[in-house]
Amino acid sequence: MGSHMDDEAFIPATFDQTDPSPELDLDAAVAQFMVEGWATTSPVVDAALLERLSAEIGELEPKAGLRNLLDISPAARTLASSMAVRHIPEAVLGTACFVTRAILFDKTPESNWKVPWHQDLAIAVAERRELPGFGPWSVKDGIVHVQPPTSVLAEMVTVRVHVDDCGLENGPVRVLPRTHDFGKLDPAGIERLRSSTTEVACTARRGGLLAFRPLLLHASSASTNPRRRRVAHFEFAATDLPEGLDWQIRWR
Repeated sequence: MGSHMDDEAFIPATFDQTDPSPELDLDAAVAQFMVEGWATTSPVVDAALLERLSAEIGELEPKAGLRNLLDISPAARTLASSMAVRHIPEAVLGTACFVTRAILFDKTPESNWKVPWHQDLAIAVAERRELPGFGPWSVKDGIVHVQPPTSVLAEMVTVRVHVDDCGLENGPVRVLPRTHDFGKLDPAGIERLRSSTTEVACTARRGGLLAFRPLLLHASSASTNPRRRRVAHFEFAATDLPEGLDWQIRWR
């Protein structure tokens, strides 16, 4: 695989024109997630709730990302607690799982970007506590972040809700299936898996979900379409952090 791939070379995650029922679709997504480390669904989120969320975030100052989404949007809080969003995390982590971080990503003509192949290695925590295996530390928009041990990341699930349709021209997330099985990767390891793994472009319609493991290698291209591509990003966990360290939030 070369250093870049044209969109036409991607294998899009697509669905039949006639969708199965949401429960069947979510159950099939769970089965794929358990093996591949990622899954997409057809639209499963309540349309009225999406309209509420769209209206609330539409009133905010446009920017690439909004942290503390649950503090800003009542609709986002309802969404994070909905069974559609919790279905995959509960199947993987158990019914006691909770949201530890919520972000809105918004690709627009004025705020457009691409992301190279990477893993999501940082978590958001309430405060800094020096502990073995935790670090480096950083602060983003006033929120403390840290890279935890691999064992913590391996027990997390990310769910992204598509507020808008996301086709190949909208800069969808691209994934390298099953690469979460390799733990934390250095640049050489990332390049090795890039060259030996077929990537998938995770297209989705409005109300569809993308779920993936934080350790799964993923990337995205800049959007080539002037339409917005808004995504509500929720990170789930189900376990306590050690020795008094706590998650930034625990939303259920």
